[in-house]
Amino acid sequence: MDKGTVQDINFYSECLQEQMQLLIYIPANYTPLYRYNILIASDGKDYFQLGGIPRLADELINDYEIEHLIIVGVPYKSVEDRKRKYIPSGDQHEAYLRFLAHELVPYLDREFSTNALGSNRGLIGDSMAATASLLAAVKYPNIFGKAILHSPYVDELVMEKVRSTKEFDQLSIYHVIGTEENKVVLHDQTVKDFLTPNRQMHKLMVEMGYDTFYEEFNGNHTWKYWKPDLKRALIENFG
Repeated sequence: MDKGTVQDINFYSECLQEQMQLLIYIPANYTPLYRYNILIASDGKDYFQLGGIPRLADELINDYEIEHLIIVGVPYKSVEDRKRKYIPSGDQHEAYLRFLAHELVPYLDREFSTNALGSNRGLIGDSMAATASLLAAVKYPNIFGKAILHSPYVDELVMEKVRSTKEFDQLSIYHVIGTEENKVVLHDQTVKDFLTPNRQMHKLMVEMGYDTFYEEFNGNHTWKYWKPDLKRALIENFG
């Protein structure tokens, strides 16, 4: 099986005023003669290492199960950094969303042969990174047409942003949550119910008319359950 390569580069973000690490998976079949879809993963190192997304993409591209795809991982620097960037109450949240839409996407379109349409670009994340992915898509639906959500952190601020978006008809949402995620222990040892607000958000999306795939898996808030879901998520969105 032909294997793609992963570039590890530093990218200076004007929006965030800091150096960002990027992990860029380039498929083995890469050629400027084709146009490639883009998938951007917040919690990027986790998707590359714990999720094994490069190897999975190699398999799916090799077996013609997904279209040409470049995957970009954006790692977080610390637990605190993650909260500041990924959830709406974080002081760097809006700047992080601007970085994704107005810095990272133009950079990728310049450096690679990409399908420069929102419908060919997706975002993916788990937990708080899923929240950032969803809210970037909701804020910039012309730039990102797909959001893949593994057990997103949902609070009233997130619900309000989902509720207030006007152009959701351009969005495709893939959304999974575990039936055992009613008691998730967070980093500060507080316990949060993820399941109930995710159900409420899905109900809201259905009522509003979002194009959404939703499923509850038998499991908890860990990579043990997110990793096996990745194959279906990629085929569903880029097949």
